[in-house]
Amino acid sequence: MRDRVRVVVQGKGRRAWHARRVGLAGALWVAGELAVTVGVVVMLLVVHQVWWTNRQALSAAHEVVRELEAGGWAPVPVEGEQEGEDPEASVGPTDGSDGSDGSGSSGGAPAGNPGPRTAKPPPRESAYGILRIPRLGVAVPVAQGVDKRSVLDRGYAGHYVGTAQPGAEGNFALAGHRNTHGEPFRYINRLRAGDELIVDVRGKRYVYLVGQMLAQTSERDTGVIAPVPRSAVTPGAGYSEPGAYITLTTCTPEYSSKYRLVVWGTLKR
Repeated sequence: MRDRVRVVVQGKGRRAWHARRVGLAGALWVAGELAVTVGVVVMLLVVHQVWWTNRQALSAAHEVVRELEAGGWAPVPVEGEQEGEDPEASVGPTDGSDGSDGSGSSGGAPAGNPGPRTAKPPPRESAYGILRIPRLGVAVPVAQGVDKRSVLDRGYAGHYVGTAQPGAEGNFALAGHRNTHGEPFRYINRLRAGDELIVDVRGKRYVYLVGQMLAQTSERDTGVIAPVPRSAVTPGAGYSEPGAYITLTTCTPEYSSKYRLVVWGTLKR
């Protein structure tokens, strides 16, 4: 009798063990399906962010360049009168690719020569000029401000409010994305001394020549966009005499917003 009971108990144990194994296999299958689904969703998000937004912004920016070249120029902005800008905001050289608000500021900067004045400035998101970088094959619209959503994410180069206008004494300072959203400044690290940076505004052309590059600095190194650009972080980087300068700033290393890459040029006389 005891042997028969033992046999029955063993049979129940096998069935229970088999049921547990089937349940575990099912759970692992579900977990695997979820992992694959999540992976696909993440991959699609990456493709959208890195490829699709890039394509959209680049196409739209090229269309704006064509419109400007055809004569649809916006007025040159007036210093201190830009719509939607906060002149008290602090700034650092940024291309807006960080995870906060993308700009690090709403556009304030050390004062420079405002250049030509007009009766009514364009809206912040309106492009009013074209930056051309022949070595890189880049032609990008220039708009006022470095706001991420309304300027930089549209594939534009954003003009730091408070810095000089093109061709004027002081520092014409620009920010642009290095990755995603048109990435107009992706390869500015390839520029060399003597390369041309051409700015077209309302039928006038200003040619700057690349002079110096700062491979890495803090996002709060405001000295790089001062009227006489000079790094407050890296001794000896920048200039010491007044002149007509251009500054390009973007994030570095690629796909990161930890530091800023800076290119400086001087107006060709």
